[in-house]
Amino acid sequence: MKTKTFFSIKTLTLFSFIFLLNSCTDLDEVFLDEIPGNSVSDPAGSLAAAYDRLGDGTFTDHGAVFAMQEYTTDEAILPTRGSDWGDGGKWRDMHEFTWSSSNAIIVSNWDLLTNGITRSLTAIQSAEQSTIPEKQLFLAEAKALLAYYTYTTLDLYGQAPYRDPMDSKAPLQILKADTQIDQLIKDVEAILPDLADIGSQRTYHGRFTKQAGYAFLATMYLNRATFKDRYNASSNFNFNEPAVSGTGTDMDRVIYYTSLLIDSGKFSLESDFFKNFARDNNNGKELIFAISQKIDYIRNGSNSFAYVCMERNQRTSALNRGTNAACTTPEFYASWDGNHDDPRFEQHYQYADGTWFMNDGTDVSVPATDIVPKSSPAQPWFHFNRGIQAGLQYGPILLPSGSLEMVGNRIKVSPLYMEKSTATRMNFTPSLTFADPTKSVFAQNEINQGARVFKYEFDPEGGNGNSNVDIPLFRLGGMYAMRAEALFRKGNVGPAMDDLNKLRTSRKRESLYGNAPGKALTSLDAAQLYKELGFELYWELQRRPESIRFGKFDLAGTAKAATLPFRRYFPIPQTVIDQKFFKQNQGYN
Repeated sequence: MKTKTFFSIKTLTLFSFIFLLNSCTDLDEVFLDEIPGNSVSDPAGSLAAAYDRLGDGTFTDHGAVFAMQEYTTDEAILPTRGSDWGDGGKWRDMHEFTWSSSNAIIVSNWDLLTNGITRSLTAIQSAEQSTIPEKQLFLAEAKALLAYYTYTTLDLYGQAPYRDPMDSKAPLQILKADTQIDQLIKDVEAILPDLADIGSQRTYHGRFTKQAGYAFLATMYLNRATFKDRYNASSNFNFNEPAVSGTGTDMDRVIYYTSLLIDSGKFSLESDFFKNFARDNNNGKELIFAISQKIDYIRNGSNSFAYVCMERNQRTSALNRGTNAACTTPEFYASWDGNHDDPRFEQHYQYADGTWFMNDGTDVSVPATDIVPKSSPAQPWFHFNRGIQAGLQYGPILLPSGSLEMVGNRIKVSPLYMEKSTATRMNFTPSLTFADPTKSVFAQNEINQGARVFKYEFDPEGGNGNSNVDIPLFRLGGMYAMRAEALFRKGNVGPAMDDLNKLRTSRKRESLYGNAPGKALTSLDAAQLYKELGFELYWELQRRPESIRFGKFDLAGTAKAATLPFRRYFPIPQTVIDQKFFKQNQGYN
């Protein structure tokens, strides 16, 4: 079963009645009781509410944390496409680095993350006051979630709110990234003994386990230097500072915690890279901590990461389509030069009768035997290829009758044209040719541009917006990538290359190409290491932290001028500043 939580259906239905912190608009009256008079006496319900914040858009919607961690980098851009995706310039702001403290994405993400902090504080209070047998476990998980929401808020905004959950009269505290990162590490290290091993005490990758704790600690140690010295103009961060606790340096602790996971025997690399992001990945071998999604009446999951790149005339069934929004940049596409045969770059789909969808103009039809799950009447399911898709696109056409065009009992494959520019061929050009190179704006007949990222499987079961795909936050591939970076930063180039080659050669191409493994590296420098992180972790909310660590974030790029270090943090929303609790981050006054 997809839903393996300890939470009862009765508890889960409380989600729709949760009394939320009012967008943090009155920080002096932060409620710690999410359901007044009820949730404090219901530790399972309070903890469920804290987990729920992860998946209710925050880490699953392209307009939430993704927009800040990916649209600000070379991996992703959401341009204005003719009459679409203008939205007051909020999307362009992310990539052009023109955001202000009133940008809607910046404001809404502050609200989501600080609400996660509030829900976690409520869960801590509820567990502390309970006498249930799971008290220590629930308390440890609630504290872990508090640390995770706080860490993400500090990473993005440099500041975060906190209030002692056990003192109703406690003053609001303003945490700062450069000083709080050490305390967050200590807090998570302290709760490790009380967290469950994954698979025990009814836990799985959707709950914060010891293994999630190891991955989180490795992440914090890897980025600790950039938290402590974020505005360093030369990006000369001290990655080998003595660790907060334990022996050695920050990089030694990254190696220690990632090795615990790699050597645990609890996880293994998927030879089919894209299984990590498939609709049936709930039993994924790499998933350490993920947002569990299920199409049901409680929450129908989010298809956002798949839906956002597909064109409106790309249809997985007669009932589904894409939205023609995001794409990747020419810089990131070019980073794959010489590596298009890497199994992580692209994958063709094969139907049960052996038909491959080539998407190169040679396809005539594909079987209609794959059916959209739970569709009534049954709808044929068309599968687009995965990975990074560029060039002319092909697929089914929706007839005026509302059904896909068929050839006999098979789905006909035809050249595709843009829905909102019907004479424009669907040609996902890796290049982006903006009339004004400083502004990511396309004319209506240019809306086809941009190579698209189909890393996450489009789930057609419950409509365009719904999905069963679990969203990885920490997975084994990322642990190898982090360990490789830590080894490299210690000067251990050979072992770093070994880890990267493990990722490369463990992945296999589809049988169309003889299940060939990826090719091993023969040399490694910092530039190649940065590319390798992108190959493994693209579109997984990691690129902004990577680009800051490698000194890439401030550089000029497509529709982006070179910027100053103050942009490494986002501004505190003006509505929050107006309440006089927070001071604005430097550069935004």
